[in-house]
Amino acid sequence: QDAFVAFHVDKVLVSKYLKPLQVGELAPDQPSIEPHKNEMLVKDFRELRDTVEKMGLLEPNQLFFFLLLAHILLLDSAAWLILFYFGTSLMPFVVSLLVLTISQVQASWLQHDLGHLSVFRKTKWNRLLHKFVMCHLIGASAKWWTLLHSQHHSKPNCFHKDPDIDMHPFLCTLGKKLSVELGIKKKKYMPYNHQHKYFFITLPPLLFPTYFHCHTFYIAYTKGYWVDLAWMMTFYLRFFYTYGSLLEIKSVLAYYFIFRMLESSWFVWVSQMNHIPMDIYYDKNLDWVSTQLQATCNVEQSLFNDWFTGHLNFQIEHHLFPTMPRHNYWKVAPLVRSLCAKHGLEYQCKPLLTAFADIVHSLKSSGELWLDAYLHK
Repeated sequence: QDAFVAFHVDKVLVSKYLKPLQVGELAPDQPSIEPHKNEMLVKDFRELRDTVEKMGLLEPNQLFFFLLLAHILLLDSAAWLILFYFGTSLMPFVVSLLVLTISQVQASWLQHDLGHLSVFRKTKWNRLLHKFVMCHLIGASAKWWTLLHSQHHSKPNCFHKDPDIDMHPFLCTLGKKLSVELGIKKKKYMPYNHQHKYFFITLPPLLFPTYFHCHTFYIAYTKGYWVDLAWMMTFYLRFFYTYGSLLEIKSVLAYYFIFRMLESSWFVWVSQMNHIPMDIYYDKNLDWVSTQLQATCNVEQSLFNDWFTGHLNFQIEHHLFPTMPRHNYWKVAPLVRSLCAKHGLEYQCKPLLTAFADIVHSLKSSGELWLDAYLHK
């Protein structure tokens, strides 16, 4: 199936694990696609996938990723050196914070590439560097990220199946249909009609320093990810030893919490601009292409947008080809757009600031729909 092909780089290796699970094969006269799915779209996408492979668009440019890692390590070192050479007064403190935040967010985009096995041809090298970047440079569990993110890619914006929208209904109400359903049931965990206002002071600044910070340790511990936990501790030992040698304990803790808040804000606005404004509902069991396109949209390309978003401005292409190296998204984008035009599928692409504004607009719209349904007699 298309999901299997999309996720696995070494299909021969994976097939060895699947072989003992095989229970039989479809008879020659049995369809391999469920009747309600778009057979022609599936066929055309698989032809596009073959074209992509023949064009070499799944092959990584390792110089590109080496330069990304180099600029991350350079910024990470510069953040500490700024305090070391210029002192710990307000201006060096603020500049150092900003430099470390940039380094951390760019490391988040790089670990995303590694987690999708798109940096090296060999899976084991992707996994090893993933642990270094995610666990040692960022301080979170690589396996925790893979567990959650794989679910997100399998069923994006599908309630109860995509962990990225677990904020519904406890923090926000998402999606038009889910919001109406929540209102009809008279459920109110938060004042959702004001969620477009309190969103600014909740999810963006607090996701990393609160929920993610605890959840990554909780999952790593309960699932026995001991190697990840050991790697993660090296981040905290390195951070508090190096910055603790320059700052007092209160200043170190303030420094840590502030850069986590800045990192979280950057990450949330970028990661949610492609999904929250899109269709959010229960799993409709659509074909692979339709599932991804209903839940994703793109942001216009520019050198700044590519760098600022870690190429997640090409979210449609990323979701259709999750193992594709990010530097090739722009090459496959015209082919995907043509596929969408042929089958009458909407291919959304918008300016960066419009994408940010659409997050707020969608939250406001969902909140209003909830309120109308909640007050309806």
